[in-house]
Amino acid sequence: MNIILFGPPGAGKGTQAQFIVKKHNYFQLSTGNLLRQEVKLKTSLGSEIEKLISNGKFVLDKTVNTLLRQSIANLKFRDRIIFDGYPRNLDQAENLELILGEFNQTIGRIIFLNVSKDIIKKRIMGRLTCDKCHMTLNEFFDEDQIELHPCGKQFLKKRKDDNLDVVIKRYDTYMSATKPVLDFYAKKANFTEIDGAAEIEQISNKINDVLIV
Repeated sequence: MNIILFGPPGAGKGTQAQFIVKKHNYFQLSTGNLLRQEVKLKTSLGSEIEKLISNGKFVLDKTVNTLLRQSIANLKFRDRIIFDGYPRNLDQAENLELILGEFNQTIGRIIFLNVSKDIIKKRIMGRLTCDKCHMTLNEFFDEDQIELHPCGKQFLKKRKDDNLDVVIKRYDTYMSATKPVLDFYAKKANFTEIDGAAEIEQISNKINDVLIV
């Protein structure tokens, strides 16, 4: 069955998508990756995409739909696609159902990793990276591990590139733009909301439970 995986920046969506790929042998379909791959292949469509991107313009939905259709039509990925970053609006959601219908496929599960803005702030503000072993910990969530860190607490530093304002702006933009799509899917029986603030393994286990039902 095909899956749509939603989650705001900082929800750990990428980590969980990779879990599904490895555990259940899925193909992660990111529209951004599709566009970059087409450019890399130097096709005529790729040249058009590259020209638009280099001029700071958006790639038309028609172009994205063409690439989506190619992936959905690929028997190698049939009923094993994780849609990551798509759909982003209601038109795309309706279009996805139409394309899937062309190839007698559907969306089996819709999973939303919900994380509050406060948790996102703590994940960014509390992030510590060890200068020696590069382990990442969080002063809000990993107090015991910080005290027992084998390299010593003095090597745990905050990252200079953790820009809270930028992250929060991305979070607000995502939640605002995605809300109509979430409302559209939340009415469906195959929609599941999971607490994205839980431990990574707990989230993976819940996703696994959803997929094997």
